Amino acid sequence: MSSYALGLDYGSDSVRALLVNTATGEEVATSVINYPRWAKGLYCEPAADQFRQHPLDYLESLEQVLAGLWQRAPKGAAQAVVGVSFDTTGSTPIAVDTEGTALALKPAFADNPNAMFVLWKDHTAVREAAEITAAAEQAPENYLKYEGGIYSSEWYWSKALHVMRADKAVAAAAYMWVEHCDWMSAILTGTTHPDVFRMGRCAAGHKVMWHESWGGYPPNDFFTGIDPLLDGLCERLPSETFCADERVGGLTAEWAERLGLPEGIAVGFSAFDCHMGAVAANVQPGVLTKIMGTSTCDITIASQAAIGDNCVRGICGQVDGSVIPGMVGLEAGQSAFGDLYAWFKRLVNGPAIQVIKQSEHLDAATRERLLAELEDKSLIAMSAAAAKLAPGTSGVTALDWVNGRRTPDADQTVSGAITGLKMGSTSAEVFRALVEATAFGARAIIERFRAEGVAVDSVVAIGGISKKSDFVMQTCADVWNCPIDVLESEQSCALGAAIFAATVGGAHPDVASAQQAMGSSVSQTYQPNEQAAAIFDELYKQYQALGQYVEAAKS
Repeated sequence: MSSYALGLDYGSDSVRALLVNTATGEEVATSVINYPRWAKGLYCEPAADQFRQHPLDYLESLEQVLAGLWQRAPKGAAQAVVGVSFDTTGSTPIAVDTEGTALALKPAFADNPNAMFVLWKDHTAVREAAEITAAAEQAPENYLKYEGGIYSSEWYWSKALHVMRADKAVAAAAYMWVEHCDWMSAILTGTTHPDVFRMGRCAAGHKVMWHESWGGYPPNDFFTGIDPLLDGLCERLPSETFCADERVGGLTAEWAERLGLPEGIAVGFSAFDCHMGAVAANVQPGVLTKIMGTSTCDITIASQAAIGDNCVRGICGQVDGSVIPGMVGLEAGQSAFGDLYAWFKRLVNGPAIQVIKQSEHLDAATRERLLAELEDKSLIAMSAAAAKLAPGTSGVTALDWVNGRRTPDADQTVSGAITGLKMGSTSAEVFRALVEATAFGARAIIERFRAEGVAVDSVVAIGGISKKSDFVMQTCADVWNCPIDVLESEQSCALGAAIFAATVGGAHPDVASAQQAMGSSVSQTYQPNEQAAAIFDELYKQYQALGQYVEAAKS
């Protein structure tokens, strides 16, 4: 009888469930549910860089996505599931009380954005991130040396501190802060109480400043030196962390009934989406796995012998076992990739959308149809027109920092820019410059890895953009001047979670065996064009010059 593994991928907008045959790797069924409150824009203030998600969005969507999955899966498949694992965005923390209850699940905080999950893209904590970086630089031990040397406003401690400074009620009720990925595993295993709560290696090492060389987290006086509000928080966190091939516990009876799964099946330690996606892509040294979506996350691995004592500057961290047990996982990424394209689409379509919405001559059905067509077709049309332009012919240069810069050298205070505009500049020319900017931003990451002694010989791409746009992918291959393999799987992050679920469920003895049986194949390879690559070498210098100008103007 076949056995199955269940991977659950919590993205920015939706949760995806993927059921995979543990022996053959066949992706048997999938289901996707959008978060209802998030879809309405609740609890967010984009102009203030505030992005919050309600925990009920995660819990309600979990039940709905599995109800949909069982409608698509073979009869009886649910009872043959051996393990469940999660991946989520991150850093996405939330405050919990002394009982381990997320504050937003309590009536007093039910509609308080500060009591909700602080999504990865929330940049309200820029000041706090700078304070943490300054404190680490002045400390006898630099507790950021394994996190690129710069703490980010996208990460755990800066977000926790910002929220507690902004909201006295939340600060008073917050006993501990937990990451979304760890919370999901704890919910399903009944281990949310601080006395039994445990954490995965991935989130702890990359965002929470955990490292085994200092016995867990920086000492309490490091944090109280930044702000007394942080007093005791690090001491409440478990000092031991676990790789994703290990079992948190068994699925509780309550959640087994709610999800239609067998009670007691294995639930694995969770990790961030990009790290799980890299596992599905059979990540290995010298290969950079790039998850291309609203933002990007870049993952590679190295042996402990190869990395040695080298602390790679300006990335998001290097953590033993955060991707593959026994290997050092290295993470970088861009704060905006697809988000930059979406911003330009909104900018260009804005007037047309208002005209359609306000037209008195259109019935509701026609209005909705026209809006849907504009949404679906405008970016496709601009992309097609941009693809016909030769690189370097428009004179337009763009900078991709519209949502700040994640790496290299995190700085969420910088902004995007466009230069070289003329009266004759077209939307296609500007869009091409934006695509080139995202490719240049990725090149800066690749060059930083190489400069720090980390090999990048080729790239494996996963995520929606890698499957949807030949133009974007070919531009990237030319700018990076290296081949790019695109995975066959449409749900690579969920597939990575399923690989770990199969391991913790006993279907495979280790991650390597599970990868061999279940990892995704390559659907397409993009090869760089030598002539275009030479042109982009010169255009990249213009991109770098624009970045230097923006940074100088900021100060």
